[in-house]
Amino acid sequence: MVPFSVLDLSPILEGADAADALRNTLLLARHAEAAGFRRFWLAEHHNMPGIASAATAVVIAHVAAGTRTIRVGSGGVMLPNHSPLVIAEQFGTLASLYGDRIDLGLGRAPGTDQATARALRRDAMNSAEAFPHDVQELQHYFEAASGEAIQAVPGAGLRVPIWLLGSSMFGAQLAAILGLPFAFASHFAPDLLLPALSVYRERFQPSSQLQQPYAMACVNVLAADTDEEARWLHSSQQQAFIHLRRGRPGKLPPPRDDMDSFCTREERAMLQQSLRYSFIGSSASVEHGLRAFLRTTQVDELMVNAHVFDQAARRYSLTLTAAIRDRLHGVGPSSGNAS
Repeated sequence: MVPFSVLDLSPILEGADAADALRNTLLLARHAEAAGFRRFWLAEHHNMPGIASAATAVVIAHVAAGTRTIRVGSGGVMLPNHSPLVIAEQFGTLASLYGDRIDLGLGRAPGTDQATARALRRDAMNSAEAFPHDVQELQHYFEAASGEAIQAVPGAGLRVPIWLLGSSMFGAQLAAILGLPFAFASHFAPDLLLPALSVYRERFQPSSQLQQPYAMACVNVLAADTDEEARWLHSSQQQAFIHLRRGRPGKLPPPRDDMDSFCTREERAMLQQSLRYSFIGSSASVEHGLRAFLRTTQVDELMVNAHVFDQAARRYSLTLTAAIRDRLHGVGPSSGNAS
């Protein structure tokens, strides 16, 4: 049975603010927990007017405090922005508060523009190049401390699962070498998904954390009562993506009826390519697409991203997606427990 999980960017809607976004995030997490999703991850982005999860560890604490069973984590923390010691302390604190429910997903990109990256950590470029070393340093801080001059407190001796995130071959290769679970960002960077999964599986080396390769892919999923309604709701994410590519990121806009008047032919082609792994439509349409995706990729876990303006529709999409998951696995309706 392939578990389903949720990625949330904590979107700030037009006409609303970050406080509203964080309340919506907790409501979504509770809904995902009741529907039996395994994880609820939050992503680190900076200088983005439409994303409220910049202080990712703080938002993880907000969600973990308001839920009971679902795993909560980062999808991911952008390690080049931070000292490995600080991340070990932050996630050690989270694990101390919420036990074995915390995941630490790590990414190599800055999650922002270069100017903001410099403001976060002035040697951002060199830090990205040092990513493999930083990951190993972070792992070391979680090991039981004995006579170490520098210790992560809390953190040392705690088993916080580390994931590597990626959208290229680099992340797949590093995850394989270090024996870590791997999550691929196919929801916005689909091109190398299959080659990366192949390399990860072929080169995987067992570690103390993981004995067999474990791969997860993230895709866009938006289910509604009809194909037409789902495509209309999806236009919010499409607009936001185009605004980002135009260098004018903003809050998540409401849906619009005519996307053709909003974007150029080239931008429509870009959307079709970049958001290729988007399963948008009625339950039947989404089920058909996800069944083929899972058969092709053979991933161990699927993470779904639904960037939707209407929050009730967003939660309803998760309800429909959970039912699709259960049909794919040939089981009854969701029991409300974590998968």
